[in-house]
Amino acid sequence: MSESKVAIVTGGTFGIGRDITLGLAQKGHRVVAFGLEAAQVSSTAEGSVTSLRSEVERRGLSVEVLDADVTDAAAVAGVVDHTLTRHGRIDALVNNAAIGPLGTVLDTDEELFERILSVNLKGPYLTSRAVLPHLIEGGGGSIVNIGSGAGWGKPNMAAYAASKGGLFALSAATAYDFFHDRVRVNTVVPGGGGIVSGISLGRVGGDAASFGKDAAGSAAGRPIDGNDIANVVAFLISDAAEAISGTVVDVGCFSHQGGPVNRKKES
Repeated sequence: MSESKVAIVTGGTFGIGRDITLGLAQKGHRVVAFGLEAAQVSSTAEGSVTSLRSEVERRGLSVEVLDADVTDAAAVAGVVDHTLTRHGRIDALVNNAAIGPLGTVLDTDEELFERILSVNLKGPYLTSRAVLPHLIEGGGGSIVNIGSGAGWGKPNMAAYAASKGGLFALSAATAYDFFHDRVRVNTVVPGGGGIVSGISLGRVGGDAASFGKDAAGSAAGRPIDGNDIANVVAFLISDAAEAISGTVVDVGCFSHQGGPVNRKKES
């Protein structure tokens, strides 16, 4: 593939991140995905690193899977160094890693609040800071942040909403700051409800049957899935999107998750 990119995917071992990793690799990109082997708060992602390694080996895909914490600057630097050693460059960064415990400001304790912001907002800051010099040196590149409609405020998601609102702002600021370095920064928002992801599964104890029944879904007539997000990410890191930066792409629902789009009543 003449347009093959070298991409780092954070939280790339489970849920939507796993689909992004596999989707990019299937399109011919070389991917370094990292996450944590141990399940995190509100997540069911136990053993995801080992599982993804087995999957990419079975499929013969160009994916390297690392166990690393996105909130640890030294660990992030290690992932970047590994990528440069193996591939000689970095073309794209996908900031997907996130945790999403529910709660209001009254029932979210200080430690949990700080952990949510550390993963969801400090993580993209650390990875962007580590990758940007290499994107600039290479003549440009792409950062794609995976956002959430909660970033505009949703009930019972105080800390999660705060972290994703901050990510919208961080994305826009970074897009401005590195516009003339040909580094484009965009945010992709999964929408429409009914999405089976690491966060959503963690909130219901892993019961995937809990999703999709009353979801607005998408114009495709179904809830979106990780492949829909992977396809948009693949476009945004491609040369076809070299003029697109500072934007938010809502996949599955309207701008700012404006719905809900009520389902048609059957006659």
